[in-house]
Amino acid sequence: MAWRYAGDQMKRWREAAGISRQALADEAGYGYDAIKGMERGVRKAQAHVLRIADEMSGAQGKLAAAVEFLRPEPFPSYSQDYMQAENEAVAFSSYQAVFIPGLLQTEEMARSLFSEHCPPLDDETIEERVRARLERQALLAKQTKAFSFVIAEAALRNPVLGRHARQAQLLRVLEDARRRNVTIQAMPEDVGYHPGLLGPFVLLETPDHEYLGYEEGQTTGVLYSDAGKVSTLRQRHEMILRQALSPEESARFISKLAEEL
Repeated sequence: MAWRYAGDQMKRWREAAGISRQALADEAGYGYDAIKGMERGVRKAQAHVLRIADEMSGAQGKLAAAVEFLRPEPFPSYSQDYMQAENEAVAFSSYQAVFIPGLLQTEEMARSLFSEHCPPLDDETIEERVRARLERQALLAKQTKAFSFVIAEAALRNPVLGRHARQAQLLRVLEDARRRNVTIQAMPEDVGYHPGLLGPFVLLETPDHEYLGYEEGQTTGVLYSDAGKVSTLRQRHEMILRQALSPEESARFISKLAEEL
């Protein structure tokens, strides 16, 4: 909606000033179709274009002011409630099947994942998402919060990065595992069936010692407090913990994976 509004205003000011779309495109250094897309709201109006349009149409800062409202969101809209709950939680427990959890990712891993997003993200959004993910990791330093991660072997071996970057990522996991409020366990592939095969999830314990569940899919995320659903996740998590390697065994397992790279 913000894209559409900013684009519509740019078009209205441009037309009122008698400026052609091509003239704006030439002055801003963009193609005609790019400006058309911005004005229709199917592309985000770029800050540079808004400032040029503001100057050319005499909008006296009214178009340039839209830049602040077009900044990308640090997290997908469906995860906003979860991010707030995560920040307030006193305990965090998760199972991840495909990727290293965001709280444990290196900057290179985070940037690689956002850069490969489908459909593609613009550079500004990628930078904002990377920044936000790295800032989230400050939660691990809060020693009164407890973190429990169970990570599938497939996620530890995922070849998203090159050899050296993958090794750095595994070493980062081992580094975080040494925090006294963080427990990291690996789930080897040869363990056979376990509840984690049904999909990744997160359990949060609130300051009031209630529990929330969070599950994320391709295009949505659901945070819920339904007692029955949360109980199911807690039972599955307990089973996963029993089937995963111990923290000590996990550290040796991850160290070996890093040495093999």
